[in-house]
Amino acid sequence: MKRTKAVYEFVRDEIRFGYNIDDHIPASRVLADGYGQCNTKGILFMALLRGVHIPCRIHGFTIDKKLQKGAVTGIVYKNAPQNIFHSWVEVYLEKVWYELEGFILDKQYLARLQSIHADCQGPFCGYGVAVKDFRNPVIEFERNHTYIQSEGITRDFGIYDCPDDLLQEHHQEMSGLKIFLYRYLGRHLMNCNIRKIRDSK
Repeated sequence: MKRTKAVYEFVRDEIRFGYNIDDHIPASRVLADGYGQCNTKGILFMALLRGVHIPCRIHGFTIDKKLQKGAVTGIVYKNAPQNIFHSWVEVYLEKVWYELEGFILDKQYLARLQSIHADCQGPFCGYGVAVKDFRNPVIEFERNHTYIQSEGITRDFGIYDCPDDLLQEHHQEMSGLKIFLYRYLGRHLMNCNIRKIRDSK
């Protein structure tokens, strides 16, 4: 339990929320970048868990793009696919599989969102969040499921032992031009916007 919690909190808060060049990057690249989103932080999370002999697996989905609105803005949001490829990690402890999604957003970023939207009570969707209770999202792991985007799920792809197997069968479908624009322009605009939100006073 202690090892799982330590790895979970490291990936959640020390690897900040942000957009890497691609979902198909190794854990070492995510660690070097120092940031990631659901799929890339999940790859790192699983690598670290397996490094300390904790059984884990990955569960694939799509989420509605409205969940990203605010974090993703302008022409980038307008041209984003309606359904965004998504995943969470499941961890096996004491004969129970725990669904862990709450590591995607770092606590500093989430706290700023809660401050900016201080009048919001109850459900919230946007800025990388889709939860039933915005003031008290379940992101702390104490032998429980954790969620931060689960209310935005639109399709379930099932469970895989290896991220590579999931990504081989299911991935974000975009044209070659959109992939190029995302890698070299769009994600930089998205990351700049996220930094502004996180660092706002």
